[in-house]
Amino acid sequence: MNTIDYLRISLIDRCNFRCNYCMPEGTELDYILHQDLLTFEELMILLKQVLIPVGFTRFRLTGGEPLLRPGIVDLVRGITALPETQDLALTTNAFLLANLAEDLYAAGLRRINISLDSLHPGTFNQIIGNRGRDRWQQVWGGIQVAHAVGFDPLKLNVVVIPGVNDHEILDLAALTLERCWHIRFIEFMPIGNGELFDHQGWIPSEELREKIRARWGLIEANVKGNGPADVFQIPGAQGTLGFISQMSECFCDRCNRMRLSADGWLRPCLLNEEGQINLKMALRQGVPTEMLRHWVQDLINLKPEINFKQRESGTLTGKYGRTMSQIGG
Repeated sequence: MNTIDYLRISLIDRCNFRCNYCMPEGTELDYILHQDLLTFEELMILLKQVLIPVGFTRFRLTGGEPLLRPGIVDLVRGITALPETQDLALTTNAFLLANLAEDLYAAGLRRINISLDSLHPGTFNQIIGNRGRDRWQQVWGGIQVAHAVGFDPLKLNVVVIPGVNDHEILDLAALTLERCWHIRFIEFMPIGNGELFDHQGWIPSEELREKIRARWGLIEANVKGNGPADVFQIPGAQGTLGFISQMSECFCDRCNRMRLSADGWLRPCLLNEEGQINLKMALRQGVPTEMLRHWVQDLINLKPEINFKQRESGTLTGKYGRTMSQIGG
Protein backbone atom coordinates (compact mmCIF):
# COMPACT_ATOMS: atom_id res chain seq x y z
CA MET A 1 0.00 0.00 0.00
CA ASN A 2 1.28 3.47 -0.88
CA THR A 3 1.79 5.96 1.91
CA ILE A 4 -1.06 8.48 1.60
CA ASP A 5 0.70 11.70 2.55
CA TYR A 6 -0.20 14.16 -0.23
CA LEU A 7 -3.25 16.45 -0.04
CA ARG A 8 -4.54 18.67 -2.83
CA ILE A 9 -6.39 21.60 -1.25
CA SER A 10 -8.88 23.50 -3.42
CA LEU A 11 -9.26 27.09 -2.21
CA ILE A 12 -12.05 28.21 -4.54
CA ASP A 13 -14.25 26.75 -7.27
CA ARG A 14 -14.24 29.92 -9.40
CA CYS A 15 -11.84 30.67 -12.22
CA ASN A 16 -11.15 33.72 -14.36
CA PHE A 17 -10.82 31.45 -17.43
CA ARG A 18 -13.39 29.11 -18.99
CA CYS A 19 -11.09 26.53 -20.58
CA ASN A 20 -13.14 24.43 -22.97
CA TYR A 21 -11.82 21.15 -21.56
CA CYS A 22 -12.99 22.21 -18.08
CA MET A 23 -16.03 24.43 -18.68
CA PRO A 24 -17.26 23.97 -22.28
CA GLU A 25 -19.32 26.75 -23.81
CA GLY A 26 -22.85 26.68 -22.45
CA THR A 27 -21.83 25.11 -19.12
CA GLU A 28 -23.67 26.70 -16.20
CA LEU A 29 -22.13 26.29 -12.76
CA ASP A 30 -23.57 26.74 -9.29
CA TYR A 31 -20.67 28.35 -7.48
CA ILE A 32 -20.07 27.82 -3.79
CA LEU A 33 -21.34 30.75 -1.72
CA HIS A 34 -18.69 32.66 0.22
CA GLN A 35 -20.10 31.55 3.58
CA ASP A 36 -19.94 27.93 2.47
CA LEU A 37 -16.24 28.02 1.65
CA LEU A 38 -13.89 26.44 4.15
CA THR A 39 -12.29 29.44 5.84
CA PHE A 40 -8.52 29.64 6.09
CA GLU A 41 -8.84 29.53 9.88
CA GLU A 42 -10.82 26.29 9.60
CA LEU A 43 -8.31 24.90 7.12
CA MET A 44 -5.43 25.56 9.51
CA ILE A 45 -7.33 23.87 12.34
CA LEU A 46 -7.93 20.82 10.15
CA LEU A 47 -4.29 20.72 9.07
CA LYS A 48 -2.90 21.03 12.59
CA GLN A 49 -5.38 18.85 14.47
CA VAL A 50 -6.66 16.33 11.94
CA LEU A 51 -4.82 15.98 8.64
CA ILE A 52 -1.17 16.30 9.65
CA PRO A 53 -1.64 13.98 12.67
CA VAL A 54 -2.88 11.20 10.35
CA GLY A 55 0.13 11.56 8.07
CA PHE A 56 -0.37 14.32 5.48
CA THR A 57 2.86 16.29 5.05
CA ARG A 58 2.81 17.34 1.37
CA PHE A 59 0.29 19.85 0.09
CA ARG A 60 -0.78 21.53 -3.14
CA LEU A 61 -3.07 24.58 -3.33
CA THR A 62 -5.47 24.45 -6.27
CA GLY A 63 -8.81 25.86 -7.46
CA GLY A 64 -10.59 26.89 -9.65
CA GLU A 65 -7.96 29.57 -9.72
CA PRO A 66 -6.41 29.76 -6.23
CA LEU A 67 -4.95 33.24 -6.74
CA LEU A 68 -8.52 34.59 -6.80
CA ARG A 69 -8.84 33.76 -3.08
CA PRO A 70 -7.96 36.78 -0.91
CA GLY A 71 -5.36 36.11 1.75
CA ILE A 72 -3.53 33.36 -0.12
CA VAL A 73 -0.08 34.77 0.74
CA ASP A 74 -0.87 34.58 4.46
CA LEU A 75 -2.17 31.04 4.02
CA VAL A 76 1.05 30.00 2.29
CA ARG A 77 3.03 31.55 5.12
CA GLY A 78 0.95 29.67 7.67
CA ILE A 79 1.31 26.27 6.00
CA THR A 80 5.03 26.58 5.32
CA ALA A 81 5.55 27.57 8.98
CA LEU A 82 4.12 24.26 10.20
CA PRO A 83 7.09 22.08 11.19
CA GLU A 84 5.49 18.98 9.69
CA THR A 85 5.13 20.50 6.21
CA GLN A 86 7.61 18.75 3.94
CA ASP A 87 6.41 20.31 0.69
CA LEU A 88 3.96 22.95 -0.50
CA ALA A 89 3.16 23.67 -4.14
CA LEU A 90 0.55 25.70 -6.04
CA THR A 91 -1.25 25.28 -9.36
CA THR A 92 -2.34 28.44 -11.20
CA ASN A 93 -3.21 29.80 -14.63
CA ALA A 94 -0.66 32.60 -13.95
CA PHE A 95 -2.96 35.43 -15.05
CA LEU A 96 -2.59 37.09 -11.63
CA LEU A 97 0.84 35.69 -10.87
CA ALA A 98 3.10 38.59 -11.86
CA ASN A 99 1.90 40.71 -8.93
CA LEU A 100 1.93 37.86 -6.41
CA ALA A 101 4.99 35.74 -7.30
CA GLU A 102 7.50 37.62 -5.16
CA ASP A 103 5.21 37.70 -2.10
CA LEU A 104 4.38 33.99 -2.47
CA TYR A 105 8.07 33.15 -2.69
CA ALA A 106 8.84 35.28 0.36
CA ALA A 107 6.05 33.45 2.23
CA GLY A 108 7.83 30.14 1.63
CA LEU A 109 6.34 28.77 -1.58
CA ARG A 110 8.96 27.19 -3.83
CA ARG A 111 7.14 24.99 -6.32
CA ILE A 112 4.55 26.14 -8.82
CA ASN A 113 2.63 24.56 -11.70
CA ILE A 114 1.24 26.80 -14.42
CA SER A 115 -1.34 25.87 -17.07
CA LEU A 116 -0.11 26.85 -20.54
CA ASP A 117 -1.91 24.94 -23.28
CA SER A 118 -0.54 26.89 -26.24
CA LEU A 119 2.30 29.18 -27.28
CA HIS A 120 0.05 30.90 -29.81
CA PRO A 121 -2.14 33.69 -28.40
CA GLY A 122 -5.02 32.93 -30.77
CA THR A 123 -5.14 29.24 -29.88
CA PHE A 124 -4.62 30.01 -26.20
CA ASN A 125 -7.50 32.49 -26.11
CA GLN A 126 -9.73 29.99 -27.93
CA ILE A 127 -8.94 27.29 -25.36
CA ILE A 128 -9.54 29.52 -22.34
CA GLY A 129 -12.84 30.82 -23.71
CA ASN A 130 -11.76 34.44 -24.16
CA ARG A 131 -11.74 34.82 -27.92
CA GLY A 132 -12.22 38.59 -27.72
CA ARG A 133 -9.39 39.26 -25.28
CA ASP A 134 -5.69 38.55 -25.49
CA ARG A 135 -4.69 37.03 -22.15
CA TRP A 136 -1.70 35.07 -23.36
CA GLN A 137 0.75 37.93 -22.86
CA GLN A 138 -0.25 38.44 -19.22
CA VAL A 139 0.06 34.71 -18.54
CA TRP A 140 3.45 34.56 -20.27
CA GLY A 141 4.53 37.58 -18.23
CA GLY A 142 3.52 35.80 -15.03
CA ILE A 143 5.61 32.80 -16.04
CA GLN A 144 8.64 35.03 -16.67
CA VAL A 145 8.25 36.71 -13.27
CA ALA A 146 7.94 33.34 -11.51
CA HIS A 147 11.11 32.16 -13.25
CA ALA A 148 12.96 35.34 -12.29
CA VAL A 149 11.83 35.13 -8.66
CA GLY A 150 13.36 31.66 -8.41
CA PHE A 151 10.59 29.05 -8.38
CA ASP A 152 12.23 25.68 -8.97
CA PRO A 153 10.96 23.49 -10.37
CA LEU A 154 8.69 25.64 -12.50
CA LYS A 155 6.29 23.32 -14.28
CA LEU A 156 4.07 24.11 -17.25
CA ASN A 157 0.99 21.89 -17.68
CA VAL A 158 -0.34 21.23 -21.18
CA VAL A 159 -3.63 19.44 -21.77
CA VAL A 160 -3.21 17.94 -25.24
CA ILE A 161 -6.37 18.30 -27.32
CA PRO A 162 -6.35 16.66 -30.77
CA GLY A 163 -6.81 19.14 -33.58
CA VAL A 164 -6.39 22.11 -31.26
CA ASN A 165 -2.87 22.21 -29.81
CA ASP A 166 -1.31 18.82 -30.58
CA HIS A 167 0.68 20.39 -33.43
CA GLU A 168 2.59 22.42 -30.83
CA ILE A 169 4.12 19.46 -29.00
CA LEU A 170 7.63 20.00 -30.38
CA ASP A 171 7.54 23.77 -29.80
CA LEU A 172 6.46 23.25 -26.21
CA ALA A 173 9.05 20.53 -25.64
CA ALA A 174 11.72 22.88 -26.99
CA LEU A 175 11.12 25.21 -24.03
CA THR A 176 13.11 22.74 -21.93
CA LEU A 177 16.24 22.92 -24.08
CA GLU A 178 17.69 26.12 -22.63
CA ARG A 179 15.48 26.66 -19.57
CA CYS A 180 15.23 24.60 -16.40
CA TRP A 181 11.50 24.30 -16.95
CA HIS A 182 9.47 21.15 -16.75
CA ILE A 183 6.76 20.70 -19.39
CA ARG A 184 4.04 18.18 -18.53
CA PHE A 185 1.77 16.81 -21.24
CA ILE A 186 -1.60 15.65 -19.87
CA GLU A 187 -3.91 13.28 -21.73
CA PHE A 188 -7.32 14.82 -22.42
CA MET A 189 -9.91 13.27 -20.09
CA PRO A 190 -13.75 13.13 -20.10
CA ILE A 191 -14.29 15.37 -17.07
CA GLY A 192 -17.20 17.77 -17.44
CA ASN A 193 -16.68 17.99 -21.22
CA GLY A 194 -18.53 15.02 -22.68
CA GLU A 195 -19.39 16.48 -26.09
CA LEU A 196 -15.95 18.00 -26.62
CA PHE A 197 -14.25 14.74 -25.61
CA ASP A 198 -16.48 12.72 -27.93
CA HIS A 199 -15.63 15.07 -30.80
CA GLN A 200 -11.90 15.56 -30.20
CA GLY A 201 -10.81 12.29 -28.58
CA TRP A 202 -7.39 11.99 -26.96
CA ILE A 203 -3.78 11.18 -27.84
CA PRO A 204 -1.80 8.55 -25.89
CA SER A 205 1.36 9.84 -24.23
CA GLU A 206 3.49 7.29 -26.05
CA GLU A 207 2.49 8.85 -29.36
CA LEU A 208 3.76 12.22 -28.09
CA ARG A 209 6.98 10.65 -26.84
CA GLU A 210 7.58 9.05 -30.23
CA LYS A 211 7.24 12.42 -31.92
CA ILE A 212 9.75 14.02 -29.53
CA ARG A 213 12.05 11.00 -29.68
CA ALA A 214 12.17 11.22 -33.46
CA ARG A 215 13.23 14.89 -33.29
CA TRP A 216 15.78 14.93 -30.47
CA GLY A 217 15.89 11.58 -28.70
CA LEU A 218 14.53 11.01 -25.21
CA ILE A 219 15.96 9.60 -21.99
CA GLU A 220 14.44 8.91 -18.59
CA ALA A 221 14.86 11.65 -15.98
CA ASN A 222 13.78 12.69 -12.49
CA VAL A 223 12.30 15.88 -11.08
CA LYS A 224 11.14 16.75 -7.58
CA GLY A 225 7.41 16.39 -7.10
CA ASN A 226 4.56 14.25 -5.83
CA GLY A 227 2.58 13.74 -8.99
CA PRO A 228 1.90 10.84 -11.37
CA ALA A 229 4.01 12.01 -14.31
CA ASP A 230 6.47 9.73 -16.08
CA VAL A 231 9.47 12.00 -16.56
CA PHE A 232 11.88 12.12 -19.51
CA GLN A 233 14.48 14.52 -20.86
CA ILE A 234 15.80 15.53 -24.24
CA PRO A 235 19.54 14.71 -24.14
CA GLY A 236 21.44 17.81 -23.05
CA ALA A 237 18.30 19.79 -22.17
CA GLN A 238 18.16 21.80 -18.95
CA GLY A 239 14.53 20.95 -18.23
CA THR A 240 12.41 17.81 -18.38
CA LEU A 241 9.27 16.47 -20.02
CA GLY A 242 6.55 14.79 -17.98
CA PHE A 243 3.64 12.70 -19.29
CA ILE A 244 0.45 12.21 -17.27
CA SER A 245 -1.29 9.25 -18.86
CA GLN A 246 -4.38 8.28 -16.91
CA MET A 247 -6.25 7.38 -20.10
CA SER A 248 -3.62 5.07 -21.56
CA GLU A 249 -1.45 4.07 -18.59
CA CYS A 250 -3.57 4.02 -15.42
CA PHE A 251 -1.55 5.05 -12.36
CA CYS A 252 -4.13 4.37 -9.62
CA ASP A 253 -1.90 1.74 -8.04
CA ARG A 254 0.76 4.36 -7.19
CA CYS A 255 -1.55 7.20 -6.18
CA ASN A 256 -0.58 8.81 -2.87
CA ARG A 257 -3.08 11.68 -2.78
CA MET A 258 -6.45 12.77 -1.51
CA ARG A 259 -8.40 15.98 -2.18
CA LEU A 260 -9.98 18.60 0.03
CA SER A 261 -12.61 20.64 -1.83
CA ALA A 262 -13.16 24.36 -1.37
CA ASP A 263 -16.29 23.65 0.67
CA GLY A 264 -14.56 21.17 2.93
CA TRP A 265 -15.21 17.70 1.45
CA LEU A 266 -12.33 15.27 1.82
CA ARG A 267 -12.36 12.99 -1.21
CA PRO A 268 -10.25 9.91 -1.93
CA CYS A 269 -10.07 10.11 -5.72
CA LEU A 270 -10.39 12.53 -8.64
CA LEU A 271 -13.36 10.69 -10.16
CA ASN A 272 -14.53 8.38 -7.39
CA GLU A 273 -15.92 10.09 -4.30
CA GLU A 274 -17.08 7.03 -2.39
CA GLY A 275 -16.68 7.53 1.35
CA GLN A 276 -16.11 11.31 1.13
CA ILE A 277 -16.27 13.27 4.41
CA ASN A 278 -17.62 16.79 4.94
CA LEU A 279 -14.93 18.03 7.33
CA LYS A 280 -16.18 21.63 7.26
CA MET A 281 -19.69 20.70 8.38
CA ALA A 282 -18.36 18.37 11.05
CA LEU A 283 -16.01 21.05 12.36
CA ARG A 284 -18.77 23.66 12.44
CA GLN A 285 -21.07 21.23 14.25
CA GLY A 286 -18.47 20.72 16.95
CA VAL A 287 -17.45 17.14 16.19
CA PRO A 288 -14.28 16.52 18.25
CA THR A 289 -11.11 16.58 16.17
CA GLU A 290 -10.19 13.17 17.63
CA MET A 291 -13.32 11.77 15.99
CA LEU A 292 -12.43 13.51 12.70
CA ARG A 293 -8.99 11.91 12.78
CA HIS A 294 -10.64 8.47 13.08
CA TRP A 295 -12.92 9.22 10.11
CA VAL A 296 -10.03 10.41 7.97
CA GLN A 297 -7.87 7.43 8.91
CA ASP A 298 -10.71 5.07 7.95
CA LEU A 299 -10.97 6.79 4.55
CA ILE A 300 -7.20 6.51 4.07
CA ASN A 301 -7.45 2.80 4.80
CA LEU A 302 -10.19 2.44 2.18
CA LYS A 303 -8.41 4.46 -0.50
CA PRO A 304 -6.65 1.54 -2.27
CA GLU A 305 -10.12 0.22 -3.16
CA ILE A 306 -11.50 3.63 -4.26
CA ASN A 307 -10.10 4.66 -7.62
CA PHE A 308 -10.78 5.27 -11.32
CA LYS A 309 -10.67 1.58 -12.10
CA GLN A 310 -13.32 0.67 -9.55
CA ARG A 311 -15.61 3.45 -10.74
CA GLU A 312 -15.74 2.20 -14.31
CA SER A 313 -14.93 -1.48 -13.81
CA GLY A 314 -11.48 -1.05 -15.25
CA THR A 315 -12.21 1.52 -17.97
CA LEU A 316 -12.53 5.27 -18.35
CA THR A 317 -15.23 5.19 -21.00
CA GLY A 318 -17.84 6.87 -18.81
CA LYS A 319 -18.29 10.65 -18.60
CA TYR A 320 -18.06 12.68 -15.40
CA GLY A 321 -20.55 15.53 -15.04
CA ARG A 322 -18.74 17.86 -12.63
CA THR A 323 -16.04 20.11 -14.01
CA MET A 324 -12.42 20.10 -12.91
CA SER A 325 -12.89 23.45 -11.15
CA GLN A 326 -15.71 21.91 -9.11
CA ILE A 327 -13.68 18.83 -8.26
CA GLY A 328 -10.62 20.79 -7.20
CA GLY A 329 -8.01 20.66 -9.95
